[in-house]
Formats: sequence, structure tokens, C-alpha cells
Amino acid sequence: MKKIVLWMMTVFLLTACSGKSMQVEVTNPSSSDRNNEIIELSWKTVAGQLTLTPGSEIVVLDENGKQIPYQLLTKGEQEIQSLIFPVSVKADGKSVYTIQSGEPEVFTAMVSGRQVPERKDDFAWENDRIAYRMYGPALANENPSNGVDLWLKRTDELIVDKFYHDELVNKLSYHIDHGQGLDCYKVGHTLGAGGIAPYVDGQLWVGNHYDSYKIIDQGPLRISFELVYDSIPVAEKKVKQTVLISLDAYSQLNKAIVTCENDLDTLQLAAGIFLHTVIGDIKADKEAGYIAYAENAVSDAGLASGRNYVAAILPVIKEIKQDETHLLVLADYKKTEPFIYYFGAGWSKWGFESDEDWFNYVEKYVESLKEPLVVKITKTK
Repeated sequence: MKKIVLWMMTVFLLTACSGKSMQVEVTNPSSSDRNNEIIELSWKTVAGQLTLTPGSEIVVLDENGKQIPYQLLTKGEQEIQSLIFPVSVKADGKSVYTIQSGEPEVFTAMVSGRQVPERKDDFAWENDRIAYRMYGPALANENPSNGVDLWLKRTDELIVDKFYHDELVNKLSYHIDHGQGLDCYKVGHTLGAGGIAPYVDGQLWVGNHYDSYKIIDQGPLRISFELVYDSIPVAEKKVKQTVLISLDAYSQLNKAIVTCENDLDTLQLAAGIFLHTVIGDIKADKEAGYIAYAENAVSDAGLASGRNYVAAILPVIKEIKQDETHLLVLADYKKTEPFIYYFGAGWSKWGFESDEDWFNYVEKYVESLKEPLVVKITKTK
């Protein structure tokens, strides 16, 4: 299970000594193995512990002394804010990683994202597991939405740029699987594969296209970006919605932080899954906080392409609703608190042999959110 664990340094930092090497102990309190899960450390703490000078570089080593990839995050600021890297820890076990001065190896980027002006301002992003896109201003006259479009892939290579180039230049449609995946998911004016919109007066108010975007951090392990929807019509009023999305390497699911500017007396938000014309298999758990869906994937040529999977996780759910077009999870929006939810997808041809495999993945992801990895510095020398 992959997700972000932000560790706030406590007494361990007060007792550690500065040096050129530090050890980080990661403990897994859950009953499931956690493989390639991204953890996050304060860069100020790391740099201080290693007494790094400007221009110094670091390496991160696993328990076998082998270098692993890492990323330095700015989170939109001028200075580096955090260090992230993947860890693997057995159930009820612990692993120790070393951070030290050194020359890092070159690792292949596992995530990417950009606006695609050559394809009507799509904003597309991906990792080694899955790919997504959201619709931009140039699509305004063609049934736009703020729903999430899904690209199924069966390679750990980054394929978005190749797919667009092949479609636009080589006339090789990405709606057909040529060996690496395809786009066979239909969105229309819906929430698609886990989008979010206001839910007011018993109605879902799907937006149109994003109006502006900003890339916050760009790989190799995490892509983070912000999409702003300036004016979503809601019950004769307008809501400005900003969504900060991040996707980590190895993960099927995105994390989203939603902010709404509005003058409504009350506001609910609904994260949803478009059910298309034939309802597939649904698994939903209000107490656990998720909805998951499995359906047949069919190419534009009418060819069966396995099963595609979608899920949305909302830690505190007020209600789960289903109508002819959507499966929705609803929650109250409070202006003083960050609204966080998770959404994502998978494919039977890349990592999930059955619907049950997908549902199990979602359930374990939910469990990992409730039982985060415990991270501490154990030794500095």
C-alpha cells in the first residue's frame, strides 16, 4: 500500500548528534506488508543532521546498502521542504534506511504530468501504474466536465507523451490497445473516475473545465499540481473550487485536497464514480470510508479489454448515494478544515487478476491510512 506518511520530528531530534550519516527506522504497525510506500521527512531536519553545505548531495540506502530513488519537494516554495523515498516493511515489522552524503545514482522517473495544449488543454498525469487526465479550456465547446478521465496502461514506462504523439502525429489512436494500454473510459459531463463536485439541494453540480493550473512538484517519485475551477454554477450561485492533486510512484490512487470559496449557508461535496450504461460490481463501506467499482473495459472498436476498476476514499462519509449515472460519497465541507479524499483506478491487465483483487487493494489502502507507518531517526554519526 502506498501513501504519504509525514513524520513530525520530536524527542529523537533533540537527542541526535550531527554527522554525515543518519539512520531512519520505519515500523509497520499493521497486519499487512507495506511495499514501496512513500514516506516523507523534513528536509530542514535531514540537512541539519547531516550538516550539509550548499551544493551537497545525498544518497538513500536500503538495508542491503543499495541506493534507492528519492525526491526533494519544494511544495511550491522557494526552498526545499521535504525528502521522500519508498520503503518496504513487513507486517508488524521494521526496516532501517540510511541517508548520507554521496553521489546519487540516476534513476528513471516514475511519474510525470503536464498540460497538453496540442490536445485541447488536457492536463494529463501518470505513474508506473496508471494514467489520468482532466479537461481544459480548449474543450469548452465539446461537453466539458471536471470529471477524471482514465487511461489504462500495462507497462511501468511513462506513456502519456507517446500516446498523444502517436494519436496526433502518427494517427495511431490511443483508444485502441497497441500493446501498452488504451483510453476506453468515457466521461462526458460526469465525475468520471473519482472526480468531485458540490452537492446542494439534492443535486450534483458537475463543473466544466479547469480554468488555470500550476505544477507544484514534478517527479521522479511524486507529481503534484493544482487545478482551479473559477466558477462552478451551484443553486443560482457560484463556487470557486481548487483541487491540489498528488500521485506517487507505485500507487493506484491519487490524494486530493479540495478548497471551495463560496457564500452558501451549507455545502456538501460529493466524490463520485460514473457507472456508464451497464452497472458493474460495486463494493461500498460507509464506516470504512470508500466506494469501489468494477466494470467491463471495451475499446472504441468494440473489443473487450478486460475489466477496469475505480475507487474513491473519503475518510469521513456522511452518506453513500447511487442513481442512474453515479455512485457517490457525500461529506460536509467545512471552510476551516482541509477536505482530503483519494481517488484512483486499476486494470485487470496490469496487476489485478480479478475484481476481488481490486476490492482488497482498496480495503488495504484504507487500513494503511488508519495505521500509518511510524518513522524515527535512530542513529546519526
